[in-house]
Amino acid sequence: MGHNACSHHVPGSRDGQVTPPDHRSAVRASVAALWPANAREERSRRLVLAALDHVARPFDRCAQPAHVTSSAVVVGPRGTVLHLHKRLRRWLQPGGHVDPGEAPWETALRETREETGLAVRHPGRPVLLHVDVHPAGPHVHHDLRYLLEVGQDEDPSPPAGESPEVRWFAWEEALAVADEALAGALRAAWRRSVR
Repeated sequence: MGHNACSHHVPGSRDGQVTPPDHRSAVRASVAALWPANAREERSRRLVLAALDHVARPFDRCAQPAHVTSSAVVVGPRGTVLHLHKRLRRWLQPGGHVDPGEAPWETALRETREETGLAVRHPGRPVLLHVDVHPAGPHVHHDLRYLLEVGQDEDPSPPAGESPEVRWFAWEEALAVADEALAGALRAAWRRSVR
């Protein structure tokens, strides 16, 4: 019997009875410490903090009307990596839903590796770069955007089933194709990468 996208089964648990770890306090501290780049990010920061305080299971993809997602801005010698989202047909950073028992910074790693085929890592400890709250169909995503880096200069190699259109963008080129929500995260990563 398969599990649907909203199953609460934790791998290794019996009948889903194990409660996955709640990373709420660590995430809340990193979101509270963020210095927002603009009014949109400040509004998003406040909304994420409220969700962490009031949503029973904020990392559960089935939490309604909103839940936390996680994504990454990948930095490397050639700039940043974006993929052309198959359904939205927009260039976006890799990311997705938090799996049961997973921390959002682990989601950023997993989703980036799955969607790009790149060997990415956190630059030491996980760095929360940016937050953005946006509609996603019938619910709202509270997206946590982490900084990831590549160990070596390599071309993306997404597996079958993922968007085949994944590539490096120079920073100026990435900003030219980014929407307002992504542009803030790209600027934050670019500033950090030139330090």
